[in-house]
Amino acid sequence: MQDEQTTRPMAIRFVMTEPIDFKESARRNLAKPELRENLRRATSHSLASRLEAVSAVPDWEDLRLAAHAIKKETIDHLAEYLEQFEIHATKAGCKVHWAETAPQAVECVVEICRQAGASMAVKAKSMTSEELELNRALEASGIESLETDLGEYIIQLAGEAPSHITAPALHKSRAQIGRLFAEKLRVPYTDDPTRLTQFARSALREKFRSATVGITGVNFAVAETGSLVLITNEGNGRMCTTLPKTHIALMGFEKVIPRFDDLQVFLKLLARSATGQKATSYVTILTGPRRPQDMDGPEQLHLVILDNGRSQLLAHPHTREALYCIRCGGCLNVCPVYQRVGGHSYGWVYPGPIGSVLTPELRGIQRARDLPFASSLCGSCSHICPVKIDIHHMLLWLRKVAVDSSATSGWERWIMKMFAATMKRPRLYRLMRRFGWILQRAFASKAKGLRVPAWSLGRDFPPLARKSFHQLWEEGEIR
Repeated sequence: MQDEQTTRPMAIRFVMTEPIDFKESARRNLAKPELRENLRRATSHSLASRLEAVSAVPDWEDLRLAAHAIKKETIDHLAEYLEQFEIHATKAGCKVHWAETAPQAVECVVEICRQAGASMAVKAKSMTSEELELNRALEASGIESLETDLGEYIIQLAGEAPSHITAPALHKSRAQIGRLFAEKLRVPYTDDPTRLTQFARSALREKFRSATVGITGVNFAVAETGSLVLITNEGNGRMCTTLPKTHIALMGFEKVIPRFDDLQVFLKLLARSATGQKATSYVTILTGPRRPQDMDGPEQLHLVILDNGRSQLLAHPHTREALYCIRCGGCLNVCPVYQRVGGHSYGWVYPGPIGSVLTPELRGIQRARDLPFASSLCGSCSHICPVKIDIHHMLLWLRKVAVDSSATSGWERWIMKMFAATMKRPRLYRLMRRFGWILQRAFASKAKGLRVPAWSLGRDFPPLARKSFHQLWEEGEIR
């Protein structure tokens, strides 16, 4: 951290102080029919839109391969590209700050706001700020923080966390949002999306004019030019980056890409994967603050580059591919677990399959021990990923880490050890199978199968056959 970032100590509270009880959260959310219907409707619509958009691109798989190769090149030479980016960004007038931890990043942002004399900051497009719990820290420092993305604005009014990477209020129906606006904004109830959007715009318009500081995330940072790229659909991102005198951008260090030409690959992939659009409404490219000849733009541009556990991902060959993620949310939409339990069950900022990789690595396997198991390992997440991240194999590896670090229950580990020992010894396997077949006659029926505690609450356990495949083969009944 540079000298200008130093500030007096702050009391910063983070969500991940206790282990995530995914099972209990999922159980509660499974019992909410309206939530499940909202999730079904929203994810089905997103997947249908994506399929239509992707089908119109004949070289889609080539684009995915190209994106994977670009990300691999970047992550394999990350220090080099970050240094190159900092040189060009600084030359353009951007003030670059490095933060190893979340508290350091928060202190840096708060100090910049204080130096700018800000009493309010408008925010747009930043899951990274959610990772930092930045709103809470700003408010503790006497600085009002206002979300301006419609989805983020909705959940801020509701006092909730985002439930999706690209659609934070995906878990809410139009009727629920209408009731929320009527209560919080004192407007007539309506569930019409156009009217609801108008209400939000009216409430936010004056805030844009009066805010001293704008805070955004970053989709991509171009090493070749020192440019920041922000991709939005609502126009609020440009309001946050042009009207306030000071713009603070937040990004994880993995957002850098080598060349400006690489953008064309990611722009084709991101919009289609995230929202099913050919292109997003706004692609904003910022290279330094306002110049004398510019009509608008911030007088100061600050960029905070965050580690916050990403170095651990980078250092390990099994998980470093998670840094390729471009935050499209596609893996969430297709995941059968996410579709049923929703994003809040995952207990932190990043839900779904990619969150089940990021959270254990960024916050520790002991705190997120259930998340690697919150998957059917069907592989749909890897199949849909626009940059071909091998998510389900990373989840499988993290399961091993969880077991090796005793993050799973002793009872479960004992069962799996007995299972492994049995499967390694043919004679023991045949003996246990024969014993199991005899034992099950007291507990199983042809209609219901074997009733196994916990397991049978949600799935069948078919009874063992009278003869094994091996026996049938030896007796000539199968050829």
